[in-house]
Amino acid sequence: MEGDIEQPALRQAPLEESANIIEEIRARGPALTPAERKVADAVLDDPAAAMKSSTAVLARKAGVSDPTVNRFCLSLGCAGFPELKLRLAQSIARGVPFVNRHVSAEDTTETYAGKIFDATTSALSRAQDRLDMAQIGQAVDALASASRISFFGIGGSGAVAVDAQHKFVRLDVPAIAQSDIVMQRMQAAGMDDGDVVVFISNTGCTISLIENARLAASRGAKLLALTAAGSPLADVCDIVIGIDPVEDADIYVPMASRIVHLVILDILATGVILGRGPGFHARLARIKESLRSGRRAM
Repeated sequence: MEGDIEQPALRQAPLEESANIIEEIRARGPALTPAERKVADAVLDDPAAAMKSSTAVLARKAGVSDPTVNRFCLSLGCAGFPELKLRLAQSIARGVPFVNRHVSAEDTTETYAGKIFDATTSALSRAQDRLDMAQIGQAVDALASASRISFFGIGGSGAVAVDAQHKFVRLDVPAIAQSDIVMQRMQAAGMDDGDVVVFISNTGCTISLIENARLAASRGAKLLALTAAGSPLADVCDIVIGIDPVEDADIYVPMASRIVHLVILDILATGVILGRGPGFHARLARIKESLRSGRRAM
């Protein structure tokens, strides 16, 4: 048990009923005291087990005193541990219990595979909950009216950019993906009004992308970003579809974030296609038919 003297805690403002308490714990982590963070880690490590625990059991797992558990609950706007357990049950029932269980060297194949699936499911659910549909609408309108669309990404995001090109090349507008910094810069320098550039970045802090975004903007291009809201890259772009990073980019490959970006691009491509109207479907059918001869019959 810890040796600190517990101080009386004030109950915070109640959380909205629609809030996911697991996401709230993750979001408030940096503001918690060191002792409270131990409780948060214990809850996030296994929300289902925490939901079934008593105050004493959770305190022992976290290595803190019973009053610290209560103080942790109050910091989240819960009246006490029973209310926290109820909120955990509600979050788990919504199917997104995973928050922050990283793969470790001790994990079995079954364990790390499960963690990766859980991480991806959680990231997609969180992105859906927080997606700004007004921004999606603006992005679809910009792409639908573009004279040329470029997708810029580096590293893992470069692969997402290539996938985006595969989706948008079916439309009646030139689309190209660039993952090379120099090629991006040359293309940005040659842009004009009517160009739309989609920047894809997990962190939004890559210097070369930010510089190329500024260059493209100076040429009159409209900039759209799939990146972390409030990031340096987001600050440069006209339309931002904010996707919070769900991995530590300095340590982990941003797998879940990349899947989220792919889904967002599916949404944008679908929006543009629907906006073209039924007559446009014949074009898509022709493109699909052109690929049929390249497949062997089953």
